[in-house]
Amino acid sequence: MAKRIPPSSDPLSGSGATGGAAPAPLLEMRGMVKSFPGVQALRGVSLTLRAGEVLALLGENGAGKSTLMKLLGGAHSPDAGTILIDGRPCSFPNPQVARRAGVAVIYQEFNLIPGLTAVENIFLGQEVTRGGFIGRQEERRRATELFRRLGVQMDLDLPCRRLSTAQQQLVEIARALAADARILVMDEPSAALTSHEVERLFQRIRELQRQGLGIIYISHRLEEIFTIANRVTVLRDGENVAEKPVAELDRTEMIRLMVGRELKDEFPARSVTRGDVRLEITGLRAGRAVRDVSFTVRRGEIVALTGLVGAGRTETARLIFGADPREAGEIRLDGKALTIRHPRDAIAAGIGLLTEDRKLQGLVLGHSVRDNFGLPNLERLSHGGFVQRSRERTEFLGYRETLQIKVPHAEQRAGNLSGGNQQKVVLAKWLARNCEVLIFDEPTRGIDVGAKYEIYRLMNELAAQGKAILMISSELPEVLGMADRILVLHEGRLTGELADARQATQEQVLKLAVA
Repeated sequence: MAKRIPPSSDPLSGSGATGGAAPAPLLEMRGMVKSFPGVQALRGVSLTLRAGEVLALLGENGAGKSTLMKLLGGAHSPDAGTILIDGRPCSFPNPQVARRAGVAVIYQEFNLIPGLTAVENIFLGQEVTRGGFIGRQEERRRATELFRRLGVQMDLDLPCRRLSTAQQQLVEIARALAADARILVMDEPSAALTSHEVERLFQRIRELQRQGLGIIYISHRLEEIFTIANRVTVLRDGENVAEKPVAELDRTEMIRLMVGRELKDEFPARSVTRGDVRLEITGLRAGRAVRDVSFTVRRGEIVALTGLVGAGRTETARLIFGADPREAGEIRLDGKALTIRHPRDAIAAGIGLLTEDRKLQGLVLGHSVRDNFGLPNLERLSHGGFVQRSRERTEFLGYRETLQIKVPHAEQRAGNLSGGNQQKVVLAKWLARNCEVLIFDEPTRGIDVGAKYEIYRLMNELAAQGKAILMISSELPEVLGMADRILVLHEGRLTGELADARQATQEQVLKLAVA
């Protein structure tokens, strides 16, 4: 968890007023309405942001947060509603107009060109020119000044593909500052950062506050909200349900506002009945990413594989699933050695992988949820070389009810679903495959607390059916709350095992993670 950083002085009382009427808020969004085919995304939502303030925007997946920010950023046009900046009505028909008005949105998936340097990305589309030529030296000077404002140094000559996630995020922030942004939206900015990087991110945010920027911070990690935000606005089902100072809320009340009910336990309880070894990994190796890793997962057991970013967790999962070639190692299922050279071999053997990046690797976003559901099940759902679409649709709708997937119909594009519902679609296709081993790689990344609980409950039910579950997670509360055993990786090696996760502590896990 990030350390508590003393909040900036109250932005509501430090806005520069010397008497008389208070100045207009930096940003107001009034009565925003937006519909998509089959979905009423926003129902008259309002939001207020003041200069020098961090406003947390909270809500379950599908509550309307992303849609509201896309209206602000010019990616969508509202059906109704008004946006005011400094009290003046504005219209943003496209992102370029929004950026010129001082609005910058940093999405969870960065919009950087990997082969370009930090400087080239910062000034892309807003190049510094003189006499028809790009002024490279002036761009470097300005980039250096921007990073100085953020309190960091950056290698300006490295292509962005060689920068860490935290460094790429700083490039995105610098690009926003280069466009004179006054309103900065940060969507799940800490999702791929280590705890130390999160602390440094918060330092940068505090510095931007002192410079007068208004920041809208979206995160499902509630401990971060108490650390960084001044106020919260909570959405549920496309409507406002609360707007309060953070100091007036505790974690329980915040969760209740988001999900509409009291969630007494974030991790559903279960009794563990472990059986024989189902998955056995011996001497798994691939370069320096995975070095001689061995472990087992038993029937009915949830084993957590954790460690710091870059420890080799996802690389291990990809080797087991056949997504990457392994140099050495043996994979056995129910005592039988498997020959896995390709994901199709793993799928045929009964192994399913819910990938870390569901958008890029778990789903085909441009296709319907029915198509995505059927992909690993085509052999079973086809006859005479043709997909039986009615059967495919009927089976998916059954899982829609079981998993409570919020989707109006089976032909809805997967890219139009919220993160939590996308994750459930991925889970549905593997459940339909009846996999005996399920690997969950960051199963709740970017998912709200209500949807997390549903995913956890489903994992418990699968374990109770005798499935073997390997859960990869960087969230220590999740590791301690869900796992029966904990395996810790450091620089590609297995550094330790905590045999009873219920008795383990975060300190024990971290000690092994930095060994």
